Amino acid sequence: MKLCLSEGSLGGLKVLAAAKATGAPVEVQWLPQEAHVVPFLTRPQLPALQLENGSFLFSTNVISQYFFRLSGKEISSFNNEQSDFANQFFEWDITELEPALSAALYLHVVQEKKGEDVLGIIQKPLDYLDQILTKKGTSYLTGDVESAADIVLWGSLFPLLRDDAFLPNELKALRSWFQNMNLKEYCRKAVESVWTRKGLLELKAYLQKHPAPSLAFEKSASNEAKVFLLLFPILPVEGMKNVLITSALPYVNNVPHLGNIIGCVLSADTFARYCRLRNWNTLYICGTDEYGTATETKAMEEGLTPQQICDKYYSIHAQIYQWFNISFDYFGRTTTAQQTTIAQSIFQQLLERNYLLTETVDQLKCEKCARFLADRFVEGICPFCNYEEARGDQCDKCGKLINATELKKPVCKVCQGTPVVKSSQHLFLDLPKLEDSLEKWLAVSQSSGDWTPNSRYIARSWIRDGLKPRCITRDLKWGTPVPLDGFREKVFYVWFDAPIGYLSITANYTDQWEKWWKNPEQIQLYNFMAKDNVPFHSVVFPCSLLGTGDNYTLVNHLIATEYLNYEDGKFSKSRGVGVFGDMAKDTGIPADIWRFYLLYLRPESQDSAFSWNDLMIKNNSELLNTLGNFINRAGTFVCKFFGGCVPTMDLTQDDMRLLAHITLELRQYNQLLEKVKIRDALRTILNIARHGNQYLQVNEPWKRIKGSDADKKRASTVIGVAVNIASLLSVVLQPYMPNVSTAIQDQLCIASSVNVVTNDFVCTLPAGHQIGTVTPLFQKLEAEQIENLRKRFSGGQPDDPLLYKMRNPDKQAALKAAVVENQMHKPLPQKVRPLCQSLNCMPASSTIPPTLGIIVNSRFWY
Repeated sequence: MKLCLSEGSLGGLKVLAAAKATGAPVEVQWLPQEAHVVPFLTRPQLPALQLENGSFLFSTNVISQYFFRLSGKEISSFNNEQSDFANQFFEWDITELEPALSAALYLHVVQEKKGEDVLGIIQKPLDYLDQILTKKGTSYLTGDVESAADIVLWGSLFPLLRDDAFLPNELKALRSWFQNMNLKEYCRKAVESVWTRKGLLELKAYLQKHPAPSLAFEKSASNEAKVFLLLFPILPVEGMKNVLITSALPYVNNVPHLGNIIGCVLSADTFARYCRLRNWNTLYICGTDEYGTATETKAMEEGLTPQQICDKYYSIHAQIYQWFNISFDYFGRTTTAQQTTIAQSIFQQLLERNYLLTETVDQLKCEKCARFLADRFVEGICPFCNYEEARGDQCDKCGKLINATELKKPVCKVCQGTPVVKSSQHLFLDLPKLEDSLEKWLAVSQSSGDWTPNSRYIARSWIRDGLKPRCITRDLKWGTPVPLDGFREKVFYVWFDAPIGYLSITANYTDQWEKWWKNPEQIQLYNFMAKDNVPFHSVVFPCSLLGTGDNYTLVNHLIATEYLNYEDGKFSKSRGVGVFGDMAKDTGIPADIWRFYLLYLRPESQDSAFSWNDLMIKNNSELLNTLGNFINRAGTFVCKFFGGCVPTMDLTQDDMRLLAHITLELRQYNQLLEKVKIRDALRTILNIARHGNQYLQVNEPWKRIKGSDADKKRASTVIGVAVNIASLLSVVLQPYMPNVSTAIQDQLCIASSVNVVTNDFVCTLPAGHQIGTVTPLFQKLEAEQIENLRKRFSGGQPDDPLLYKMRNPDKQAALKAAVVENQMHKPLPQKVRPLCQSLNCMPASSTIPPTLGIIVNSRFWY
């Protein structure tokens, strides 16, 4: 065997120490860190172990374990509990400890940071190890004898903890263990060989070639760091399928409801997880859209600054998406320096290439507020469909884009006054001049990519109707400043600015962002959104990028959903109708059930409606009786009849036919998800479970196991095949129900290496494979429970406790008397207006007397 190492290698310590501890017969070959040893890997990977048969091991933990198993040390000394505990440490080291240590080491070695800057990153992992050692009361992690787990974790920790300042004195158990490991001869020799002065210099040079670590979830308003420190960003790899996924940036001024979640982030997450199962090089980015009128409006409503509103709702959004298990590679925001830099740069290029126009436009101005009214500060009747609450830029009912001056009976949302038309100069994107370039690009993108029918139709309808110049500036304070004399008091319109957030968020993730966004030859870009966002992603944003003349990555696959409604109507936060993201957790229904049901009724080709009864039916029939029942039976039969070991399988023609049926379903699953038919692909998973249930029912292994030798042999095969189908289900379920997938794999003791989707079903659990304890995956939803939830979210339950107080009959009488008194004008709070109208005491001027102001603000409101 040949062990290839480099001086200063972060993984070199553990593998060399393991080799010396076990006396493994290896030849050590020292190479530069960038040496390409493993021929089938696209990137250099050291350490690497070449086995006698020519195959390679290149995971440092696997190499270390291999040396111990080769020597027979752990096999002879470990019981099952110790072995499980060691495996848990190996997984924790890879997923939790190493990312934190790598980030801390970068700060320490490259940026020469010390103290809390570094310690804060690794404090939790160190606390965890100290607690484990203290609780066990043993000298080593798995018992009284050192094991591969000790060497692996020591090798991970040594590069940083060799500096005693990073190992707090209060962590006594960890300090004692670490110092004890340092004294081991095999550890000392590994340090002498790997951690040389030359090695330190090579390590620093190696780290300097990579960007600084960043938080996948940025810090919230409370400054609690969200998890997942990333040292090495995901970057495109030549020769691989590089998939860049975005979901429409959720606006930061409200809490997303179930329709928002399925329309954007959940659909994108499901596809991103599938791409990773295919081993495609995948980056999924998203973030909150934070500039614009809506933020200013919300800030005024809540008495906060726009930045405070952004911080508050960014944290709310991040927590909701974490609960729903949305696997962003990076979740950022648009209120960053990178957003300003990139947006202004694109603007300057458009200006230089004469794709901008200056026009004087008629605009609504509120004389009372002494300000021009941006789109969301004005409301009125839609000129197309007569919807009474149309916004100043778009009607939510008919979806048409409108100018605020076209509204009938416009009203200022700040003071409820009637605005007047005034003139103001603005900048426009000259879409007609870019129409030819847009049409050529659209023809290629739509013919080669997967655009949903609605996105194709909406994009073509815009061109068919003829493109018109689009205003890209607004008279606001909260936004990206316009860097042009005469317009410096204005900001960019949110729909010019917001899609640029994809670029700036990626730039906050990695300074090599252009490898994703200026690399169309190597990147497949998927945009996920609801249909109302299509015009901006298919026309306005592409034109903005085409107009720069740069080689930007433009969307190849525009995936737009229709709308998800709630029961017989729409979601409404103000009326307490529907489930919003921050409420789903409180229902007691697990996140994976929500994910399953939302994806099951995903509005792919037409609007769909959430139904409590249907949720109960789908949970109890599809999940509990079909999927859960099959997986539980398959695992239980293995435990009950074969002592938890997968039995021998002797496949017959009937079994081969079943495997062929499963393969057809698997291929259909792949074909559908490659086309982003997420809802239909979910049906194939349930079909596989149905095939499995039918297979068990026809063959009745619980009866055959008690019969003749031939019957027992048949039962053995059927149960072995069934548990392998359950293993397949655990993999294909991962994009839809990640927690359930993990639970199945934990119960069946499935290695992470099986988490790859291929086109053919093969039995991955061989005869003799030991599974763990099998428990039910799903719980029945009861009719009474569902009825209570339906009532809770059907409206009439005010989301604001202030309104609850206002609806008390005694308070209403005081409110009515105060309004009627109407001594002095003052803006009437938006939340109070519907109640005043229902009490027939709405003042004509929509204003509020000082007495009511006192009542509302002192007695009722707070």
